[in-house]
Amino acid sequence: MLAQKPTRSTLVAAVLMASVAMPALADKASETLNVAFTKELENVDSYFNSSREGVVLQRAIWDGLIYRNPETNEYVGNLATSWEWVDDTTLEFKLREGVTFHNGEAFNADDVVFTVNFVANEENGVKTQRNVNWMKSAEKIDDYTVRIHLKEKFPAAIEFLSGPVSMYPNEYYAEAGPSGMGLKPVGTGPYKVTEVVPGQHFVLEANGAYHDSPKGQPEIAKIDIRTIPDVNTQMAELFSGSLDLIWQVPADQANKLAQMGQFTVANESTMRVGYLQMDAAGRSGEDNPFTNKLVRQAVNHAINRQELVDALLQGSSKVVYTPCFPSQFGCVQDVTEYDYDPEKAKALLAEAGYPDGFSIDFYAYRDRQYAEAITSYLNAVGITTNFNMLQYSALREKNMNGEVALSFQTWGSYSINDASAMVSQFFKHGALDSTRDDEVLEWLNVADSSTAPDTRVEYYTKALQKITGEAFWAPMFTYNTNYVFKDEVAYTPTSDEVLRFVDMSWN
Repeated sequence: MLAQKPTRSTLVAAVLMASVAMPALADKASETLNVAFTKELENVDSYFNSSREGVVLQRAIWDGLIYRNPETNEYVGNLATSWEWVDDTTLEFKLREGVTFHNGEAFNADDVVFTVNFVANEENGVKTQRNVNWMKSAEKIDDYTVRIHLKEKFPAAIEFLSGPVSMYPNEYYAEAGPSGMGLKPVGTGPYKVTEVVPGQHFVLEANGAYHDSPKGQPEIAKIDIRTIPDVNTQMAELFSGSLDLIWQVPADQANKLAQMGQFTVANESTMRVGYLQMDAAGRSGEDNPFTNKLVRQAVNHAINRQELVDALLQGSSKVVYTPCFPSQFGCVQDVTEYDYDPEKAKALLAEAGYPDGFSIDFYAYRDRQYAEAITSYLNAVGITTNFNMLQYSALREKNMNGEVALSFQTWGSYSINDASAMVSQFFKHGALDSTRDDEVLEWLNVADSSTAPDTRVEYYTKALQKITGEAFWAPMFTYNTNYVFKDEVAYTPTSDEVLRFVDMSWN
């Protein structure tokens, strides 16, 4: 039973009714594509943010050694032309010659060695350690041959090297550091950055000297990105002509826009999972009720996942009960599932010693409508929520400090198609682990390091069955993304939730 609150549809209608003019043509004359981001990006440096907007800019500005084709999932060389396993913990790469960074620095083995050694050093504070902490160091063999040494066996190494591990210019980064890179990013990617107003405005221009990359060559000369948190404001600007493309548009707005026939509206699945994180480890204080398994089970039974999908997410979203995306290797589906049963939830709360329920601070950073619907389910069984909407970076810091008992979160796994990118991110005793279960940690260590696929599946299964059986989280649904853009823009979204400017062109 979703709460009867004012819906976005009424706001959408107001925007559409007020927009009597036809949408203006995209800014083809100046070759500028105007785009909106909803969420503020804390730092453009791809190693020092963990937001989806950061992933989008990372893939545009920088390159990795390897590229995974998002349609075929085939791995091909990017900044590397070939690679081979020397042994179970050593990868050797032959590097592409003739590549230059946006500032003119030549790309070679020194850049790979510097980047890997910098990000692999935990003291340097890379935001998402799971993306880099499997690497031990890099070694230069010659100017265009390099070896990456792993701390232990890590079969997902190629997948990670095709995703979040970008190569930085050693000379520039040694001087500028993360703060300098955030203000004046320098990569080898298809787009170079010409302007940054932190958190507000980013201007990209096509890299006319881009190498022969499997990403393809940029066709749109300039990308102008502004942060506009309110979706209704984005829509108004789409109508006025000052925006050409918006994304992550909620289903009700996207449906209204599709009915008008004036825009292209594309819906595509993503690897993002929405979930409730509960402080099972008791990090947030002695009066935290979520250390009790019965309470966590009650939360799982309190939420009507299917109704959330049908009423709010729509599109290609699906109900999930796993703390990972079903397509990811190792994300087995043979886990405990919790049906929607509010009476059972109330009984479990009473059994746990909360016959009258309890009050708790509830946090979220995105999708207020989804979060408010979730709180209505919790309130209905006696869990009174004090709702707090924070910026993503602020909520992440509170989580890392163990100050959050209950929160609505999402994770897109950096579009890495391996369970280690989500399960191991949150259940291996890191700063974001709200569970701290030693047995789960032991099993995930085996699953993450074994080179035998069957063994990996076996131990991910053990971990996932305990995580769901103990109701450590309340996984709820997969996301889909609605992209809305002018008909003058040609773009086909991919299922990995990466907005690829290099794949866009003018009609």
